Amino acid sequence: MDNLAFIRDTMEAAGSFTAVSGWGMVAVGIIAALAAPLAAAQPAFSRSLYVWVAAAVLAPVVSLWAIVRKARNARMPLLSGPARKFVLSFSPPMVVGALLTIVLYRAGLVQAIPGVWMLLYGTAVVAGGAFSVKAVPVMGVCFMLAGAIAVFAPVSWHNWLMAVAFGGLHVGFGILIARRHGG
Repeated sequence: MDNLAFIRDTMEAAGSFTAVSGWGMVAVGIIAALAAPLAAAQPAFSRSLYVWVAAAVLAPVVSLWAIVRKARNARMPLLSGPARKFVLSFSPPMVVGALLTIVLYRAGLVQAIPGVWMLLYGTAVVAGGAFSVKAVPVMGVCFMLAGAIAVFAPVSWHNWLMAVAFGGLHVGFGILIARRHGG
């Protein structure tokens, strides 16, 4: 029995976190697509960040709901080895992004925030995606490329780069994941 438990634990730890919800990613992309014109309409770029922060609070709630729903429908444990690895890899860059947002905002460097967000979100997705389906880390690299462009692009491009990244990439990869990996 001990050997069977060991084998089961080893196989579980070697698996992929497949509860990433493609339709949840599509919903996150729609939230970003709606946030972009609202943010662009703000009189100051610093105020547009408030719109993006609101979207950044709502999006993970929607995404987590979709992940839980997909895992329950597939009768997959949410706290499996791959899921724990995904969370432990994904979370540190996200925490760093939140802290850097505060630092950059206080320093008056709000123009750097969108690029930092995309770079660190991409880093989080690549790191967590190492324990997920193959499309996830590819999406992370795309976010990092968008972030690299944003770091050097004019501020007037930032809302639209974030719309393309957080909106377009989530929708595109979400549909791909939904079709290939069941929702």
